[in-house]
Amino acid sequence: MTYRETLDFLFSQLPAFTRVGKAAYKADLDNITALCKALGNPQTQFKSIHVAGTNGKGSSSHFLSSIFQEAGYKTALFTSPHLKDFRERIRINGRPISQQRVVRFVEEHKQLFDQIKPSFFEMNVALAFSYFAEKQVDIAIIETGLGGRLDSTNLIHPEMSLITNISLDHMDLLGDTLVKIAGEKAGIIKKNIPVVIGERMPDSAPVFIETASRLNAELVFAEDQIQWSTFTQSFQGDRMFLSADGNWNDEPITLSSPLPGLYQLKNLKGVLASVSVMRRSGWRLSNSAVVSGIAHVINATGLKGRWDILQTQPLVVADTGHNEAGIRELLYQIQNVPHTTLHMVWGMVSDKEVEKILHLLPADASYYFCRAKLPRAMDATVLAEKAANCGLKGEIFSSVRTALNAAKRAAKQEDMIVIGGS
Repeated sequence: MTYRETLDFLFSQLPAFTRVGKAAYKADLDNITALCKALGNPQTQFKSIHVAGTNGKGSSSHFLSSIFQEAGYKTALFTSPHLKDFRERIRINGRPISQQRVVRFVEEHKQLFDQIKPSFFEMNVALAFSYFAEKQVDIAIIETGLGGRLDSTNLIHPEMSLITNISLDHMDLLGDTLVKIAGEKAGIIKKNIPVVIGERMPDSAPVFIETASRLNAELVFAEDQIQWSTFTQSFQGDRMFLSADGNWNDEPITLSSPLPGLYQLKNLKGVLASVSVMRRSGWRLSNSAVVSGIAHVINATGLKGRWDILQTQPLVVADTGHNEAGIRELLYQIQNVPHTTLHMVWGMVSDKEVEKILHLLPADASYYFCRAKLPRAMDATVLAEKAANCGLKGEIFSSVRTALNAAKRAAKQEDMIVIGGS
């Protein structure tokens, strides 16, 4: 098989949540358990950190990976979804898995797949676990795909767990209240294994406290360890940076992050608290490794899509925020960046709370409605009609590319173009 043929097999024969939504979700761990058992349980052959949360888990995972890399550890990273290349999901020291290794995994285990019939994501997880074990990594940062309790990654027995935050998303699968969703995320908490909570929230905190107590797991709320005193955003060349001064475990720390969204301040609290926990377990993570890891996270890990500045004059930004909480954070960030006119290249999937999100968007922006190449994606005409009912005006385009090109033609140098939605 060629790499292209392998990807066609992965995407066309096995359901992928990103493409089809709820139909791809497996509400049990039976398949991944059977698959990993057949592979020799590779998830038991490396140390790991497990990261869950509604928003911020991707950025937090990349920050942690970069910090461990800077500290000299051979560091694996598993994230989802990918933006351009499937191999973005599986990395070691920032380098994606090779095309040949992906092909070999599928070719060698096709008969096993026919027997177990794993989902697309279950195959991703099994491939990552197998690859990380084969390469004998020192530590693997494992991001959950969806939820936690029944997520395919939840076979690992990590050094610690990090739950970034809880908000309403995937309610048809995880529950229709913050308490229910928190219960699913809390499913990654393991007996006698410490857990860090990135953001203390009234509805979810009691769930985490009860779960951690029942499992005798050390519970750390990140805000108890670090408070920010000042923070600024500024351009350095053609990139924007977030600089922050804070007090971390009663010691001052200054950070500079190439992920400039102000919402990263929340993520960084959870990351620093996680570093503290890992230090107590004997991991050598110096302050210089922390500062350097955060400063070089994009180059070290290949991170894309989080307030990703594609060009300046006009400023063009892509952001992967896709639920109500994520969109609110995106809008707050937009408000804190000087610009004259806002141009929004916008598309959404049909299984989100589309109207609720559209009501949040600024009515004085110019909209370019489009549809991504996904079965789940909402038709651009339907989206535009729903947007009009929310007081938003714009044009309809046949693709994201044509919408973006139109926005670029219309925008002046002092304007901002934001590419987003879900």
